[in-house]
Amino acid sequence: MLDAASWAGRLGGDTFLAQTYHRSYAVLPGAAADTPDLFSWDDLNRIIATQRLEPPRLRLSADGEMVPVHRYAVPTTNRRSVTWSRIQPAELHARLREGASMVLDSIEKIHPPIGEAAEGLERFLGTPVQVNAYASWTEREGFGLHWDDHDVVVVQVHGFKRWRLYGATREAPTFRDVESPDKPEGASVANIVLAPGDVLYLPRGWWHAVTADQGTESLHLTFGLVSHTGADLLHWAVDQLRSSLTLRKDIPRFASLTEQSKFVASLRRELLDELASPRLVERWAESIDTTHHGHAIPSLPYVNGLPAHPEIAVRLTCPRSRLVEDSAHDTVTFSAAGTAWIFSTSATPVLRTLLLARPTTLRELADSAQLEVKDVAALVSALIDGQAVAVVRAAL
Repeated sequence: MLDAASWAGRLGGDTFLAQTYHRSYAVLPGAAADTPDLFSWDDLNRIIATQRLEPPRLRLSADGEMVPVHRYAVPTTNRRSVTWSRIQPAELHARLREGASMVLDSIEKIHPPIGEAAEGLERFLGTPVQVNAYASWTEREGFGLHWDDHDVVVVQVHGFKRWRLYGATREAPTFRDVESPDKPEGASVANIVLAPGDVLYLPRGWWHAVTADQGTESLHLTFGLVSHTGADLLHWAVDQLRSSLTLRKDIPRFASLTEQSKFVASLRRELLDELASPRLVERWAESIDTTHHGHAIPSLPYVNGLPAHPEIAVRLTCPRSRLVEDSAHDTVTFSAAGTAWIFSTSATPVLRTLLLARPTTLRELADSAQLEVKDVAALVSALIDGQAVAVVRAAL
């Protein structure tokens, strides 16, 4: 299972965070070798056969160019005039034989084992995660030499894949940037072949070229990590100041230069005071963790709250929820999805169990805190209403 603790162990825990994260690449041979059930060719076939995957959700690429969708799919319209692209397996196979690579975006949304792995990595690194699947059959490069605007953790699932790494030519490039990084010159700084179960970490901005040149089909998963930059911190800090009269005042566009200068000076003072807080980054991290909407799921059929049925199973849907105990007031605060709930400390074992982000029955939650099932059902119902928890197994 790839939960937060498992990811920490595989990537190197505190050493990874202190020495590698955002700094340099790392190859971790066999770090995911014990997760063979994470994703398979059968899973990929099933998803393509049963889902409407409009480009660019599912796409083919060769030599850095998108393969036109009409070369492997046909438009299909139902009686309600809804049109989508239906994959033609024979044409798809032909394009892949010719050397195209296949990409399936956001696979964590449609394959639960990968969704759970993505949530575990999100808990460990404190940032949202999107997972894409990549499949290749030949030594032809699907995407050419390129760089990504986000860090990635790559898990090789089947076959082999060669990664040529060239480093970064612009430090910390972003999606919205003032200039583009120059293409690297010279030889690669690393030439790596990933085998099944190997893991690769690559910081954003690192140029790389990837090919399946080992004579076997290749399937890997890329866990893309949302970047948080200084610009994001400044945006957040400004949002914290919106209650200030100085920030609410109109810009004195038609006033004298002296008045305009005074206005800007007052803004500067407000912002510098905010940035002077020694715990600014901690406050920002707590804010984005506890306000992120997570991975909301409906809890049907229980639209009127949970009945006190001990076999109903629930799980947390906000991987970065926070729990803070206040012994002075005999309370505990649970924060997630933009809401903070205050409970008696007797609820602490229930909340700690939910924070493990595993499916748990109401009976198990009640037993953990020596509470009645009906009381746990009421607590969990409040968290479901706040979109922080969901039912994952009904009991009817």
